[in-house]
Amino acid sequence: MSEGNLGVEFDAAVGAKLGQARRILNRCNRVAAFSGAGLSAESGLPTFRDSEPDALWSRYDPMELASVSGFEANPVRVIDWYNWRRANYAGVQPNAAHRALAAQSRMIQITQNVDDLLERAGVPRQQVYHLHGSILRDRCQNSACEYNERIDPASPQPLRSCPHCGAHMRPAVVWFGENLPQAIWDRAQGLCLALDCLLVIGTSATVYPAAGLIELARQSGSRVIVVNPDPRAAADGGDVYLAGSAAAVLPALLEGFDLASHS
Repeated sequence: MSEGNLGVEFDAAVGAKLGQARRILNRCNRVAAFSGAGLSAESGLPTFRDSEPDALWSRYDPMELASVSGFEANPVRVIDWYNWRRANYAGVQPNAAHRALAAQSRMIQITQNVDDLLERAGVPRQQVYHLHGSILRDRCQNSACEYNERIDPASPQPLRSCPHCGAHMRPAVVWFGENLPQAIWDRAQGLCLALDCLLVIGTSATVYPAAGLIELARQSGSRVIVVNPDPRAAADGGDVYLAGSAAAVLPALLEGFDLASHS
């Protein structure tokens, strides 16, 4: 077993991989993180596609609860489900992985997560690219209306109408079949074209187009470090695969690394 200064023990194989990953990072000036639900799992938020029984899409039909057609068929049911999810979000806190990323003051965070745990850990809001929107905001369902507002996750929202146009309000997240927010997507693609290293954290890398950023970065010459407890993630083609949870691995990986000191 090997042990980092933070007291987390890793087996010899993971310890060796950590050393390899640190050597890559120390040669890099332009590093970004691309995260999925695994980043927030140890804060108590369920993942979506894991084989675990509490993974959301193992219990619910995504097309009924996370699509325009599902919302139009039963908007009250969809709103109630998001109220339940929001209540869960209200009680969670950033974990060690969020804090380790926040300590890298110049690192852009590209995330598929709809929570605000990166921001609450200290990442400046403008450095978090939320590809799939925010569960903490509502927006008008009318695509021609740009009205949106922040909501209190601890206060259940009824089905209500947009104060500007009268259409239904809905969670400001990207549902199945919807496009990613164009401005954020353009920024994420541009960033991945110019990276030295991309950290891929806690994502199944199966949801496109977001997952395509990994290949875009790799084709542009970036190194890729994958952090994931699921051994299937080793097949994602990273230069280094670190087997373990984000909350255990990231503090050890980033200990002593300071992106701000790299020019």
